[in-house]
Amino acid sequence: MYAPPPRITAEVFARLPDALRKPTRGGEWFSHQPAMGQHHSVLEGPSFDAKGNLYCVDIPWGRIFRIDPQGNFTVVAEYDGWPNGLRIHRDGRIFVADHKHGIMILDPDSGTVTPFLERTRIERFKGVNDLYFGSNGDLYFTDQGLTGLHDPTGRVFRVRASGEVDCLIDNVPSPNGLVLSLDEKVLYLAVTRANAIWRLPFSDDGTVAKVGNFIQMTGGGGPDGISLDAAGNLAVCQIGMGALWLFNPQGEPILRVDSPSGRQTTNVAFGGPERRTAFITECEEGVILKAELPHPGRPMYSGF
Repeated sequence: MYAPPPRITAEVFARLPDALRKPTRGGEWFSHQPAMGQHHSVLEGPSFDAKGNLYCVDIPWGRIFRIDPQGNFTVVAEYDGWPNGLRIHRDGRIFVADHKHGIMILDPDSGTVTPFLERTRIERFKGVNDLYFGSNGDLYFTDQGLTGLHDPTGRVFRVRASGEVDCLIDNVPSPNGLVLSLDEKVLYLAVTRANAIWRLPFSDDGTVAKVGNFIQMTGGGGPDGISLDAAGNLAVCQIGMGALWLFNPQGEPILRVDSPSGRQTTNVAFGGPERRTAFITECEEGVILKAELPHPGRPMYSGF
């Protein structure tokens, strides 16, 4: 439908050291991931703290890493869990979407991981995946489990700052990354098995209505983590394609960022001056990629 957008290639910012790479494949998580060939790590959930350190998770091995501005890895926590997503609250607390346990909180000083929300209405989650905070402190998260087109029962929840828990939608075939629009009137949702980005507009009472398919993608394994740049463009990691796509607010592709190392691009966080640098987790090779995105006013974004 659209012409191919301009392409740039990312560079490797940091590589998981050999000493931290697991030598053998094993564990329950891997047994349900037939397409996952590597065993050393599965990096996901990048998020920056106030000091400029980048945190990310290692799903099957229950590890959380801190990467300093020079690209050095430190193990902050290693515990019995499957951390899948990570976000740092404005008050400094580190929230983790743990597929095995639910929503957890990490103390970065002690490495202790404690429960925040393990169930709703006494029911366990299918397997939480990713999370995002609104400016008012509301927490949004996806409950993906093993859902897909064969079982479109994935859910999106909101935990209000007051503590009230709402299920916003419960018929999603594999909900994954999520992010609010700049005005926070719309929630964008990566639907991995449908290879699509859904658009969930909010009504005045906070419920969602007129949910629609915003972007239909093809190829790869589907969209995984998503984020917004400072101009409101939607960044989408397409796992299996080795690419980060940038779409303008109308859903038109305006840039493709290619991975120089591995095709399993899982998630993205923006940092650097004006938040124009994309830091991308790539789990096939166990690296963090880095790409400087052009300013929206430059010719690459002509027509926007």
